[in-house]
Amino acid sequence: MPISRDDRDFVQTLERGLAVLHAFDAEHEMLTLRETADAAGISRPAARRLLLTLEALGYLTSEGSSYRLTPQVLRFADAYLGSRAIHEIAQRQLVSFSTDVGEAGSMSMLDGTEIVLVVRTPVNRMRSYLLGLGERMPAYATAQGRVLLADLSDTALNRFFQEADLRPLTGRTLTDESRLRAELTTIAQRGWALLDQEYETNMRSIGVPIRDYYGEVVASIGCMCNSDRVSLADLRDRFIPRLQQAAANIEAELGARVEIA
Repeated sequence: MPISRDDRDFVQTLERGLAVLHAFDAEHEMLTLRETADAAGISRPAARRLLLTLEALGYLTSEGSSYRLTPQVLRFADAYLGSRAIHEIAQRQLVSFSTDVGEAGSMSMLDGTEIVLVVRTPVNRMRSYLLGLGERMPAYATAQGRVLLADLSDTALNRFFQEADLRPLTGRTLTDESRLRAELTTIAQRGWALLDQEYETNMRSIGVPIRDYYGEVVASIGCMCNSDRVSLADLRDRFIPRLQQAAANIEAELGARVEIA
């Protein structure tokens, strides 16, 4: 069971070290000591010690008074992806799905109030809506996110709504908590989600859950497509059944692997 930040076993230094690493992103490839401290929300002396430690461990390199990440941080992603057979299984099934429907497929996992794209299968067309691996999106405004939220326990869902920033991303974004909770109940009952231009104007998305051998939802698969190209009826009648079949195939293979192990 996860511990809280107030628990005596919680290591605050590790939290701060990870906050320093998270301070670096595509828009902040290089950071000074002051910028790192501000981004991580820690004091400059603490930031200095952590920067020097991470540099000594090989995760950062310094250039003058600034620091940048090194390729060694990719070891975390390699270890994560390499240890999960679900990624390989989903990749194969989503390639088949994408070939059938002509749209890019993806698999996501829940991380706090966001979903993270962990598998992507683009198709060969310039107009496809493509997302990069590791892309983060708000769970409340995406079909794959709502599928994952629909399976949360009451306690976890309450925590989500306490932490989530329910902002209107388009004129159609559902942001009312009571209506969102009702929608999640419906999604849990029918087993799929369909959103029409809630995350981005002119984009529609669908999602279905992926369950492991024990029946727990561990991921969701789906796709995003242009509303001018794919109708709601087509998504319901053709895309969702095909996506559910892909999910069933993934779950069947996951179950077989767990039994063999």
